[in-house]
Parts: sequence; C-alpha cells; structure tokens
Amino acid sequence: MGAVLAVRDLCKTYASHELFDRLSLTFHAGERVGLIGPNGAGKTTLLRILAGIEPPDSGTVDRAKGAHIAYLPQIDTFPAGTTVEGALLGALADLPVEDYERPVRARKMLRRLGFENGGAPVEALSGGWRKRLAIGCQLVQEPDLLLMDEPTNHLDLQGIDWLERFLGRARIPFVVTTHDRYFLERVTDRIVEINPRYRDGFFSVRGRYSDFLEKRQAFLQAELEERRALAGEVRREVEWLRRGPKARGTKASHRVNAAQEKIERLSEARRRQRKAAEPEIGFRATGRRTRDLIIAKGIAKRLGGKQLFRGLDAFVTRGSRVGIAGNNASGKTTLLRVLAGDLSPDAGMVRHAADLRIALFDQQRGRLDKSERLRRALAPSGDTVSYLGRGVHIIPWAMRFGFRPDQLDIPVGDLSGGEQARVLMAMMLREPVDVLMLDEPTNDLDIRSIEVLERALIEFPGAVVLITHDRHMLDRVCTDIIGLHGGGGWGDYGSVAQWQEAEARGTEPDTPSIKEASRRSRTVRPKRAGLTYLEKKEWEGMEERILAAEEEVNRLQAELEDPEVVSDHERLQQVYEAHGEAQRELAALFDRWEELEQKMMGEVSNGKGSIN
Repeated sequence: MGAVLAVRDLCKTYASHELFDRLSLTFHAGERVGLIGPNGAGKTTLLRILAGIEPPDSGTVDRAKGAHIAYLPQIDTFPAGTTVEGALLGALADLPVEDYERPVRARKMLRRLGFENGGAPVEALSGGWRKRLAIGCQLVQEPDLLLMDEPTNHLDLQGIDWLERFLGRARIPFVVTTHDRYFLERVTDRIVEINPRYRDGFFSVRGRYSDFLEKRQAFLQAELEERRALAGEVRREVEWLRRGPKARGTKASHRVNAAQEKIERLSEARRRQRKAAEPEIGFRATGRRTRDLIIAKGIAKRLGGKQLFRGLDAFVTRGSRVGIAGNNASGKTTLLRVLAGDLSPDAGMVRHAADLRIALFDQQRGRLDKSERLRRALAPSGDTVSYLGRGVHIIPWAMRFGFRPDQLDIPVGDLSGGEQARVLMAMMLREPVDVLMLDEPTNDLDIRSIEVLERALIEFPGAVVLITHDRHMLDRVCTDIIGLHGGGGWGDYGSVAQWQEAEARGTEPDTPSIKEASRRSRTVRPKRAGLTYLEKKEWEGMEERILAAEEEVNRLQAELEDPEVVSDHERLQQVYEAHGEAQRELAALFDRWEELEQKMMGEVSNGKGSIN
C-alpha cells in the first residue's frame, strides 16, 4: 500500500508542554486507522497538523501528490441560515467538480445520510443529526483520506450504531480519534496509540482493537522484563564504579562509558513509565447493610409536552449496577434525577432508604465553580485531604487523578473537559456514599481513564446508576439495563444489544407481558436457534446476491455521471430514484446477511462479546 500521508521528525510544544518529539508516522492508502492516546497526548493537534490547519514547530508533513484530505473537527459549525442540502453543496464549492455533478452528489449523500428533507434548516437539527450532516459534508467530497476527531461525540446509541454501519459500507479510508472501544473494534483495521511512554512516541498494531490490546500487553510485558534486566545490570555497574576501577586503561574506560549509557537508558525508561502513570479512583461506601436503597414503582414523567416514561419500576439494591439506555431526548437524565430525588414524578412513588447518601456526577458539571483554583476544588480546607481516615497532602492527591503539581493554581474553568471530569470524581471520593449516580461520566475521558473508572465502579460495594453512550462500559459494569424507547415506553434488559434489538423492532416494552419476559432474560438468556433449512439456502446465496446488487448500484451510479443522462432531467430523475432504491435494497441485503450470520453463530456463542 502506498503512503497517503506521513510526518517526519515532527515536533510540537504547547505552553511548555511537549506533545511530540521527532514523531515519524505514516498512513497508507486504504487504511482505517483508530488514533488513541491519553488526554493531552496531542491527538487533535496531530489531526490538525495532518489536515494542514496547524503548523508543526519543526518536521515535515508529506502528502501524496493530488491527494485530497478532508477533516471533521469535534465541533460542528455551519453558516447561519444554511439548509441541509445547502451545507452539502457548500462542501463541494471549492472542489474541481462540474456544476451538473454538485446537486447529484448532494442528493445522493442526502439519501445515504437518511435526510428526507434537504430544505430543512440546519439550526433545527438535533446534535446527532448535525453530526450526521457534518460527516456527510466531508464524505461528499470523496476524499482520499478522511480525518475525524471524535465523531461519536453528541451521537446517541442509535446514532453510533448508524455511523458504524455507514462507515462499514462507505469503504473510505480514514483516521479517527475516539474513546468508543466497540466503535474501534468494528470499523478500524489498524490502531495507533500516541503516548510518550513509547520510545518512538507511538505504538501501532494492524488489526482490530482487541488485537491491539493483546499485542500491547505482550509488548509492555517484554518492556517490563527488559527494564528489570537493565536495572540489574545498572546495579552491578554502579557497584563496580563505587569500588573504583584500579586501572584507567582502554578496557576500564570503555566499561565506564557503557555503564553510563546503561544508567541513562534506565533513567529514560523510568521517565517514560512515570509519564504513563494511571489515575487512581476508588469510591468509598458507607458500609451500611440495608438491601433496598431506592425503590421506584409506577413512576411517570412528562416534560415540555413530551411523555418520557410511564409506569416505570426500578429497584436499586446494595451491590446492584443499573444502566439507563436510550436515544437523545428520551429522558435518561430526567429518570436519573427522579431516582435521585431531585425531581418529583408525575405519578407513582420513589422511596429512599433512611439517611441515604448519594453522590451525583452531573454531565453539565454544574457542581464545579469554574473560577475556583484546582487546589481549592481538590482540597477545600487546606493542603490536605482526609481519605480513609488519614490526611493526604494535596500534591500526591492531585497526582492520583492525573494532575501535575504546576496545575494546582489553574482555574477549574481553564482545565480540559476530561480534567474537569476528574475533578468531579475527586470530589465524589472525599466522602463515603451508598449510591453512585453518574450521568455521562466518560465524556472527554481518554480510554485509559475510562478503564480505571470501570474498575472502580465494578469494585464499589454500594449501588451504581449509570448513564453513558459507551456501550462497552454499560455491558461491562451494569447487571441490569433500563431501556427507554420514547413516547413513555421502556423495558428491562440484560444488555445494550437487547435494548437495541427491541428499539429496532419498534416494540412497546411497557406492556406487562414484555416487561415480564425482559426481566426473565436477566437470568435466563434466550436460546438462539440455528438456521432453518430455507435460511441456510438463503445464506449460501447471499454473497452472490450482494455482489449483483453492488453491480446494479455501480451501474446506476455510472448513469448518474453520464452527461447525456444529466442533460435529460426526466431521465435523470428516473435514474436517481432507481439508484436510491438499489442502495436501499443493498443495505437490506447487508442487514439480512448480518442477521443470518449472527443467528448461525448463536449456537456456539452469544454474539460478538465484549472486549476485555
């Protein structure tokens, strides 16, 4: 594979913080790269440098001749008054594209994105649909490489699922930063971690995210053994140096130089290890033995004229971990606040155990005083924090959450989103509680911090109520899922996949029979049947049908690009509609193929499984 984009000896420093030191990295044609790394490692900066938006301090950026690189930033911006179709046409304005081709490309992309009305104003779109449009504005350019910075931000579970399927069928090369591990597993074929803990500043593995985890673990284990061996050699050399070599000949001089080189290598290895130190999170429970902490029966809530949920039952017991799943505006945060006692239900009742102590992680971070110095936010009463019955000085306490001592006098409002999230967690750790309630705690956190948070939630002996669009975290942490379906509908599920299946079927899970069946599924997972005889025949011929459908889509695509067809408006409309129908048929075939494959594998495994 030829190189599309490469950086050589890249250096970049921000506010005396070194991001890259002679970083050299290459991205090849056809690759789908997941770019990960801790917060502050420079992932966004690297994408901006690759896109030509920001210059490096030194080093070179080489792009293949004639290659078109598109960039999707984290924050979506559109000109005021723009329509959906107008935004797509605007994305093509500066490209060498024939005038007749622009509306054709834009309308094709509208269909692929799922927009029914190209004249709809962008201002009226939800955050998820704005993100779809922003992605479409880059894809409509048909770039040789698409750079995407956290595209799953502002997408709900349904939107993330759509993006995975969309990228799977678009077959466009990309480099994407994201902390969604399921997303990385399903759409990428190479993982690159940017991290100063590595000698070259990065670690790259071809394969899925699970392959990366396996190979990184082996690499780090080998590095640890090498460091231990080197430390042993350094101890022996230091002892020799302390005794003082009796002769100052060539051999002794050579050994002195070799010893000094080993000492420097060990010092460098330890410096990289310190940079990779993980934040430490350990929530404290009160130790109460009460089983039932929060009981909600028949609760309902309506906001802004919209019924969010009705007849909902929830039981939060000691040791339970309840996840709340739903699409944007389905009422997840409202349900959390009703369970917490911050909001009253319109109907039903919520009962708390006596003197219940709840710690709430608010996704809006309203508890933070943005003008307060980090020092006071972490330790309100001085330079020590009381933790586990003893005083901890503020510097090791701050380092426990990944903060440097020189950050202590920075206003909280000047910290990054991920750093502010860690401040909130530090505040939650100061006092023992019975129930942890977390509303989107993974926003702005890197994968390393998310994994630390997952372990802390699993080990917490109290109860957890969790809202997150991180499907891996929901599946790994939660034993029960309350899934909201809009219009007041809801259900109890054993996994995110079960909720998504019900959502796709358009079920009304608030009926007694469905609620009872979903409750039974917590302990008795449904047995998947294998393929029937007719389904086996269908599956065997599916690849041939998909190839034929793809050929039909390509044939109609060629017609859409034929000048003779484009000049005949009636013919163009016919071909355009036929092309859309062919695309829908192809999408339906892919869905059916995936359904049959999952059903066929159901007897030996329970789905794709989680990434540990």
